[in-house]
Amino acid sequence: MHSNKEYKLVGPFTQILTMDSIPEKGVIGDDALQLISNGGILILRNTIVEVGIYREMKQTHPNATLEYIEGDHVAMPGLIDAHTHICFAGNRSGDFADRNAGKTYQEIAAGGGGIWSSVKHTRAASQDELVGLMKPRLARLLRNGITTVEIKSGYGLSLTHELKMLRAIQQVKELTEVDIISTCLAAHIVPRDFDGGVTAYLSMVINEMVPVIKEEKLTKRFDIFIEENAYDVNVAKDYLTQLKNLDFQLTVHGDQFSVGGSKVAVELGAVSVDHLEVSGDHEIDLIAKSDIVAVALPGASIGIGCAFTPARKLLDAGACLAIASDWNPGSAPMGDLLTQASILASFEKLSTAEVFAGITYRAAKALKIHSVGKIASGYQADFISFATKDYRDILYHQGMMKVDSVWKAGKIINSYFDT
Repeated sequence: MHSNKEYKLVGPFTQILTMDSIPEKGVIGDDALQLISNGGILILRNTIVEVGIYREMKQTHPNATLEYIEGDHVAMPGLIDAHTHICFAGNRSGDFADRNAGKTYQEIAAGGGGIWSSVKHTRAASQDELVGLMKPRLARLLRNGITTVEIKSGYGLSLTHELKMLRAIQQVKELTEVDIISTCLAAHIVPRDFDGGVTAYLSMVINEMVPVIKEEKLTKRFDIFIEENAYDVNVAKDYLTQLKNLDFQLTVHGDQFSVGGSKVAVELGAVSVDHLEVSGDHEIDLIAKSDIVAVALPGASIGIGCAFTPARKLLDAGACLAIASDWNPGSAPMGDLLTQASILASFEKLSTAEVFAGITYRAAKALKIHSVGKIASGYQADFISFATKDYRDILYHQGMMKVDSVWKAGKIINSYFDT
């Protein structure tokens, strides 16, 4: 039994978007959003107990500690960025300038830029230096309402340096309020300095890297970049099959410049397939008929200057669509999830409900986590607020309306009270 004094009631919020009772797949109209006006959120320690009308909850829980919200505010679940590469060192502003001057992504990579440039800088950094670089990035994410984030390795591309990255990600978990899901992307590109070829490199990952990852519990997830200048379909399929048999969750960088990756991801039951900028009707149909999450990365489209993920077609076909930032030093340096999602909404004609689902509970599905993404009983008390009386204002301002308060596991982290 818990005494009433252990409960905390937060509110009143002008509107609460619970994101509850909305399907995981397909089209969502804004009329499906469950809005609670003048709402309150009752919390016990780090968990949401009840969501309802504030004045009624105040009467039924008279001894609960009150955390009073003054003025108009809209609350929604904490945002989830399901695809980032924020464990890196170095800078690739030269790549960005070259792309804007007309060079292609592939031409820049062939000239010594691209992912390999980040590999060289990240290898040169120590584990502690990588932790120090991630801390302010995570602080920025939290200020922007991101309460859960995925972070990939993939700029090490050797046994020593991939493990260094994964250990740095593990270390920084203790230094931030943000929940972190780590992913091993040792198969980002084929390392230029590995003696033995593609098959030998991936065998090294399976036979030498995986045992250490399992022993130290560094990650439960593996990713691969299936692309003409990275790993081909057959090699990737064999690699992912071995990892699946070792009980790892799978995710795939697929269909960014050429198709093939999404088909492998669907066939092997990956949790998500991310990018999909060149996916056609066949790929969209495969994804929609599966339980895989399609993750759109508008930051990469903006950074490279290419087409967006066909988000509207994916939703209309019945797919589950998440939206992530792909924050990385090369193709997606912006790292602002809400701005990117707002831009994607305009170009792909996504409803507000579809965008919010894509950065909350559908993004949680892409990470295979079930305790966040909604403001509902039994969920972790991760939620954010905006200083407005109408939830539609959030996307209307296209990222310029900033989060003013963040609650993480029931505790207010940064608040308009302090600014």
